[in-house]
Amino acid sequence: MPTVGVKRDLLFQALGKTYTDEEFDELCFEFGLELDEITSEKDIISREQGDQKAAGASDVILYKIDVPANRYDLLCLEGLVRGLQVFKERMEAPRYRRVSPASGEPQRLIITQETAAVRPHAVAAVLRNVTFTQERYDSFIELQEKLHQNVCRKRTLVAIGTHDLDTISGPFTYTAKPPGDIRFKPLNQTKEFTAPELMAHYKTDSHLKQYLPIIEDKPLYPIIYDSNGVVLSMPPIINGDHSKISLNTRNVFIECTATDLTKAKIVLDMMVTMFSVYCEQPFTAEEAEVVYPDGRTCMYPELAYRKEKLSGDFVNRKVGINESTEHIAKLLTRMCLNSMAESQTDVIEVEIPPTRSDVIHACDIMEDAAMAYGFNNIVRTTPRTYTIANQLPLNKLSELLRQDLAAAGFTEALTFALCSQEDIADKLGKKISETKAVHISNPKTAEFQVARTTLLPGLLKTVAANRKMPLPLKLFEISDVVLKDETKDVGARNMRRLCAVYYNKSPGFEVIHGLLDRVMELLDVAPGRGQSYHIQAQDDSTFFPGRCAEIFAHGKSIGRLGVLHPDVINRFELTMPCSALDIDIEPFLGSTVTPQPTSDVPLHETPRPTGGTPGFGGLKTHGGLKLLNAFLADKSYMQGFEVSQADQEVFQAIGSTPPPASLCHALRWYNHIRSFPRELGSLPGNSAATRPTAFPASEAKVHEDDDFDLFGSDDEEESAEATRIKEERVAAYAAKKSKKPALVAKSSILLDVKPWNDETDMAKLEECVRSIAMDGLLWGQSKLVPVGYGIKKLQIGCVVEDDKVGTDQLEGQVTAFEDLVQSMDVAAFNKI
Repeated sequence: MPTVGVKRDLLFQALGKTYTDEEFDELCFEFGLELDEITSEKDIISREQGDQKAAGASDVILYKIDVPANRYDLLCLEGLVRGLQVFKERMEAPRYRRVSPASGEPQRLIITQETAAVRPHAVAAVLRNVTFTQERYDSFIELQEKLHQNVCRKRTLVAIGTHDLDTISGPFTYTAKPPGDIRFKPLNQTKEFTAPELMAHYKTDSHLKQYLPIIEDKPLYPIIYDSNGVVLSMPPIINGDHSKISLNTRNVFIECTATDLTKAKIVLDMMVTMFSVYCEQPFTAEEAEVVYPDGRTCMYPELAYRKEKLSGDFVNRKVGINESTEHIAKLLTRMCLNSMAESQTDVIEVEIPPTRSDVIHACDIMEDAAMAYGFNNIVRTTPRTYTIANQLPLNKLSELLRQDLAAAGFTEALTFALCSQEDIADKLGKKISETKAVHISNPKTAEFQVARTTLLPGLLKTVAANRKMPLPLKLFEISDVVLKDETKDVGARNMRRLCAVYYNKSPGFEVIHGLLDRVMELLDVAPGRGQSYHIQAQDDSTFFPGRCAEIFAHGKSIGRLGVLHPDVINRFELTMPCSALDIDIEPFLGSTVTPQPTSDVPLHETPRPTGGTPGFGGLKTHGGLKLLNAFLADKSYMQGFEVSQADQEVFQAIGSTPPPASLCHALRWYNHIRSFPRELGSLPGNSAATRPTAFPASEAKVHEDDDFDLFGSDDEEESAEATRIKEERVAAYAAKKSKKPALVAKSSILLDVKPWNDETDMAKLEECVRSIAMDGLLWGQSKLVPVGYGIKKLQIGCVVEDDKVGTDQLEGQVTAFEDLVQSMDVAAFNKI
């Protein structure tokens, strides 16, 4: 969530009332905000840079307020005060208007065809006769920065430019030119720069360097000129110095260039609505005309109001209250959503202002009504129906297999779900077009371009990062892969797979084959053809010729195993043979054979046949209902995971009188089944064959006599002697165990340390990283890995003792070399 810092005294002055810290914290909560911190500029500098740096800083109290990420209208003092005043009913929500200029001729912004390749959209507006003070000016600049970091996505979607209109003359031209043809004096500089010189100059600027990659590789740079050829700005990097605004500025020209026109309109509306309050005509913005390359013209800002309708019953049901439509309309009006209840109906008409771009659905309106009503005022109630959760069978199967593969001597690894195209194609000897991979449309790095289609590359990279560890290395992973599937509504599907690798001086095909046999034994799938499993020779470019087999189970292919091809091993920087197993485990969920893992936890809630409802006794008697209540204590339905005919038959046997409140499980089930009146006639299942077994009379008798010990000893003295001997043996074992040294938990970590640019001294960077010394930290091998555009990252391994060294500590110390290190990521993390 964005955090807005406001001066306490200035805020209270604007609100017209003074609050204690506790009172203002409560007001923020009521309005859906959170007072995160009460501090001062001096405290912040002292905490971050030390007391000496904070010597001359201000002691003015600051409120740090957390604002919802989609409430752009609350990112500045003006919007925050306006929202709170309307919420407390001290003022009405203002009406924002777009007006024509007094001269009759609006300012014009002309977009040329060249901008289509870089930032094709632009919007503009004018704030006329504005009065700035130092506080207003600071808030104006801060709002631009907040919007840049939030809805503008660090200027990649939208860049805002503000100019003193009295220093420039329209019409304005937004075009794109080769970098060498652009020359101007940027904001707060004393000389002119060409665009390439400007990019080089700002590479060391802590604020602007993050925006340079947006356009630095483009053949053309966007630029805005006035009619005299004066440069207003080079978006999204910097404005020109000639048109900079100051405290004396009276007329402000605002332009927003963008790759997303919708976001540009939102940003422009926010800028003019927040600061039009300081215009000579409050809450008005002067229109500007934008001319597109195809000749179209549009007038901005739009400042569009729209109306939505919803029912009072919808709000009451969703929030859990019971209020009249008139009261709900009043609540919404307090949230700057002017509303009116229609007479004789349950409909509420809501007007959404241009400041509330976050309202896109009736649920957003309902949320505002709940906020105005007060979350603490909503009466806590028990849900009318509820069910008992159960683990998904696929996840339960995965967990059981993980336990048994670990018991077989294999170590589990968890690898990234995203990888490079090279990992799943070239390195495995395949073509990317044959992999059915889902591609990321705009990947941030070359390492995460596609969703993985196999778990094998991740395990091989983990082996490569730990190849100095004692052999053999036996790793496995059970996770999802993603494959394109045109039959799905999203065009792709997840598939749960099991992958294992064996890395040693010998290939170890027999080890991997034995692991496959063990997995099939756990799943109770016998070797053989038909509904059993078998393997047959297969050619695959990933595996060594003649050392690959395809695995068939239940009559269809589920995966492959074999010895990896030497070329594959070399591409992953390995030096020894490696065998692998890769299978799909989902087919075993739908089989008629019940899996039998070593754990005694069942994979499915299996139905148990019975002779009929009399198994519960008479369901109209308290005893029968008591047995039913005990049966439903850990179940949602009579059988399986959905309502069936078995539920219908038992429900009908109970009749119209629900079970008493003391039998909470039976009552919960009864109320739930009663909510299906129309569906009861078409439910799945066979009630006679699938009804679950209740406690038979003999079993009920045993339950009543649980305190009777059938296996108790008649010889109390013999029992006491056996207890004494047992206690002595336990004490001796504990004393022996206490003398053994405690096992030290260690982990092998592979770090990616990224520099700022291609000019960073990587040898110096590595020297700085290795200079970090901590108890329990041992540095290993390192190498430089190309990232792109001539930049290389340092990839370095280390072994840490888990109790002494954490990744947060490592990251903090590595990134402390801020002149050399841009960021640090954990590429691989494995327990030893």
